Amino acid sequence: MYFCQECGYESAKWLGQCPGCRQWNTFVEEPVAPKKSTSAQKIIQSASPVVLGDITLQREERFTSGFPELDRVLGGGIVPASLVLVGGDPGIGKSTLLLQVCQKLSAQRIRVLYISGEESLQQIKIRAQRIGQFTDSLTLLCETNLEVIDGVLRREKPQAVIIDSIQTMYSEHISSSPGSVSQVREATGAFMQLAKGLGITIFLVGHVTKEGVVAGPRVLEHMVDTVLYFEGDRHAAYRILRGVKNRFGSTNEIGVFEMREQGLAEVENPSEFMLSGKPKDASGSVVACSIEGTRPILLEVQALVCRSSFGIPRRTAAGTDTNRVNLLMAVLEKRLNLRLCECDAYVNIAGGIKMNEPALDLGIVLAILSSYKERCIDEKTICFGEVGLSGEVRAVNMAKQRILEARKLGFTTCILPKVSMDANMQTEGIELIGVENVQQAVRRIL
Repeated sequence: MYFCQECGYESAKWLGQCPGCRQWNTFVEEPVAPKKSTSAQKIIQSASPVVLGDITLQREERFTSGFPELDRVLGGGIVPASLVLVGGDPGIGKSTLLLQVCQKLSAQRIRVLYISGEESLQQIKIRAQRIGQFTDSLTLLCETNLEVIDGVLRREKPQAVIIDSIQTMYSEHISSSPGSVSQVREATGAFMQLAKGLGITIFLVGHVTKEGVVAGPRVLEHMVDTVLYFEGDRHAAYRILRGVKNRFGSTNEIGVFEMREQGLAEVENPSEFMLSGKPKDASGSVVACSIEGTRPILLEVQALVCRSSFGIPRRTAAGTDTNRVNLLMAVLEKRLNLRLCECDAYVNIAGGIKMNEPALDLGIVLAILSSYKERCIDEKTICFGEVGLSGEVRAVNMAKQRILEARKLGFTTCILPKVSMDANMQTEGIELIGVENVQQAVRRIL
């Protein structure tokens, strides 16, 4: 069979362009994994349908990882016999995070086995000394052979296993090299059977491609129970742990960490962390509120609008969608009669965090207008709301939680969609300004 090295698309013949990801010259020929012979009579005897009413539910017993931020993303803790995939850029801190999880679990007397295919035992020891003290409940193994690992797990039967990384594991039954589509798929299937059969929680570390997705076949994310992505700039201090798939909880939660000399530390108040260093009396800066899962996060939206020296103005966005910024600038040019077509525009979400929630639209609009008109917005003012093509400010969800978070951090004025205002909202200590369109928002604060 021929497999695409980028997305794992299968084909019976070689193709110049992949129909799945539209990349060129990515197909490689690999042997298909041999099928394991199984008696048909045994399958017939074991397969029997069950009535839905006869199925009894048991309350899933989770155990904590020691990191409340990680437990939040996982949906309340680690589920036994689950398969978790952790992906992220090189050097982002995946191995450090999971080694710290091993430290927390071993402190609870949970038997943990850390299997590394990339580092030696001495290298892991050096990183462990920087993190802190470990108990004897943690054991280490440097191995990449699936058959050997299978035997160790069946013999030792740990409660949690870390595989670093899935791209280094290989099976002797497949002739292709480690990291290939066939090897990654076979290794993930083997670990899934071990997790479900032996009741072991397994964490898989996955490398990502230049597009930011886990390298290997796309079916890899379908096989596991939970997919977590570790995001952020490795040159910056913050890290974002985001869940994109979770069979045992919500996929909207995020965890915020800070990289320190001793390892990763949790950021209990991300809003205060993201707003640290906000300039005073500076145009083009406004605080907006976004929601990730059930957690409101306050962010500083920065914009710089200046006269363009090129025939085509330059538009750049960091932390948000560039196309969304172009759309909002077109709305301002049409509805407010501004000559933004002659200006370069640069929009940035301070702190490097990536947010694409529509509630940030009003913050981006006000930041662009503040920079264009060279007028400062009061530092105690916060805004949120979705902006439509007609210039209207549309409602967003969880408005009350956003207002409470803003009041807790000392903001005195909140600009929000008028349709989101509720008579039951507690407005003590903060003034609520409801707007129906961007014209009203501009008149109130600029």
